Amino acid sequence: MTEPAAVYEDLREEIQTVLVGNESVLETLTISLLTGGHVLVEGVPGVAKTTIARLFAAATGLDANRVQMTPDVLPADITGTHIYRETTGEFELQRGPVFANVVVVDEINRATPKTQSALLEAMQENAVTIDGDTLRLPDPFFVVATQNPIEMEGTYELPVAQRDRFQFKFTVGMPDEDEELALLDRFDDRPELGPEDVSQVVTAGQILDAREVVAAVHVDPAVKRYLRDLVNATRETPDLEYGASPRAALFLLDATKARAALRGREYATPDDVKALARPALAHRLVTSAEAELSDVSVHDVLDEVLTSVDPPDGDGSMAGAENAAASGREDS
Repeated sequence: MTEPAAVYEDLREEIQTVLVGNESVLETLTISLLTGGHVLVEGVPGVAKTTIARLFAAATGLDANRVQMTPDVLPADITGTHIYRETTGEFELQRGPVFANVVVVDEINRATPKTQSALLEAMQENAVTIDGDTLRLPDPFFVVATQNPIEMEGTYELPVAQRDRFQFKFTVGMPDEDEELALLDRFDDRPELGPEDVSQVVTAGQILDAREVVAAVHVDPAVKRYLRDLVNATRETPDLEYGASPRAALFLLDATKARAALRGREYATPDDVKALARPALAHRLVTSAEAELSDVSVHDVLDEVLTSVDPPDGDGSMAGAENAAASGREDS
C-alpha cells in the first residue's frame, strides 16, 4: 500500500525543481487529490497560480486539460456537446475538456456565472449531463481553478454554491525577499524552465492506494466534536449571514485525516483540524450587512472562532487509535 507521506514527498521534490516556495499550496493540493476534493487558488496576476497547477498536474502524470475562462466561454465548451456529422447523418458526442483526471480552470471568475455553474455537477458527482445523458468522469477527478481577486476589473464573483464545491481556497501572495532572489537566480540560469521539465513521479494506482490509507486514519470522537464545534460556531455568530455547511464539515474531516497521513500518523489531532480550518472554511462564509459596515472580515470572524472554541484536553487521539485497532483485532 502506497503511503501518502511518500506521495507528497515525491511530488514536492519534483515540483520544487521548478517552483520556488509555495510549499503550503503543494500540501493543500496533495490533500485534496487524496480526498477527492478540489482547490481554488487566488492571487493577483504574475504570482504563478496557473504554473503551480500545471506543475502539479505534470508531476502526477495524470491526464490533464486546461481551460482558459473568458466571458464568451459557454457551458458546452467545458462539458461537451453533440455535433452533427454530415458524412454519417448522425450526431456524435464531442467530449469537452472536463473529461480528464486533472482539469486546470484558469481565471474561473472571468467567465459568467452560467458558465461557472457548468462545473457544479462535475465537481459534486464526478459526472456531467449532456443532452440528457449522464456520463461519468475519470477517477481520480480533480479540479484546480485559479481566480483573480474580485476587486479586479472584468471578474465575476463565484456564487456561494460554486465556492462551496471547493474543498480549499488558497491565496498565493508575493514571495519574500529570499524566495524572489532564488527565483531570479533559477530562471536567470534556465529561462526556459517550465512545467514540461517536471517528470511524472507517481501513478494513478499509487494515488488511489494512498486514498485508502487516508480513509483509514482514525479520528477520535473528541477531535470530531472539536471540528463540529468550530463549524457550528460559524453558524451562530451574528457577524455571518451564512455559516459553514455540512459539506464543509465533511470536507474538513477528510482533509484532517489526509494531513495526519502526510505526517505519517494513523490518527488525527486537533492541530490538524485547526491548521486547515481557514483554507477549508473562509471561502464559504458570507458576512452580515452589519459586519461589513463595521469592516469585519470573514478572516476576523474565523480568528475569533478559532480562539473561542477550545480544543479537547490532550489530543487523546493516539489512545483512540490504539483502542480502535485493538477492537478490530478482537472482532477478527
